[in-house]
Amino acid sequence: MYIPSHFEQPDITAMHELIRTRPLATLVTLSADGINANHIPLHLSESPVPFGTLRGHVARSNPIWRDLESNIELLAIFHGPDAYISPSWYATKLETGKVVPTWNYTVVHAYGSLRIIDDAPWIRTQLEALTNQNEAGFPEPWAVSDAPFDFTEKLIESIVGIEIVITRLSGKWKVSQNQPPQNQVSVIQGLNNRGQSDAAALVNAGVENAR
Repeated sequence: MYIPSHFEQPDITAMHELIRTRPLATLVTLSADGINANHIPLHLSESPVPFGTLRGHVARSNPIWRDLESNIELLAIFHGPDAYISPSWYATKLETGKVVPTWNYTVVHAYGSLRIIDDAPWIRTQLEALTNQNEAGFPEPWAVSDAPFDFTEKLIESIVGIEIVITRLSGKWKVSQNQPPQNQVSVIQGLNNRGQSDAAALVNAGVENAR
């Protein structure tokens, strides 16, 4: 990923937070047939430091866990908020007219090797961790144990666990850092006026990045 220095996010804590809030990863792997991409929610554990471990599961019928080139690094992409930035928002538009559209976004790339875990107790623990994280914000969180045990055990037979110990992380926060202060302020105003959830999240990312 091309990352100009002013868009680089070196903070592991910030990258971990994006992974937790946007856990649906695009998992890019290399098989005998070439490059594949699967979209899989992954749960982050902070151990081992500094980068942590990603855990998830795939359908047993998914060839990703059988048809995988050994000793080849894979890539998990976590997409944060994004939004189109209109040049009409820039304060300098009235001064020079030298403005063009762009796209702001945040993204994290996590690298590592894929470990396959075909073990029912491990998979149940992983399902519970992923479910508990995503149910935490509900007034009455659902738990895996709410479903009949024999029912979930049957479903677990149809999936396979995956684990990725992260060997390197790269983050890109493209949130108008390359613009003069007056344009940064006007972009925040423009995003706020749109009233979209991703726009608000990008505003927060920009504010945090400016601190």
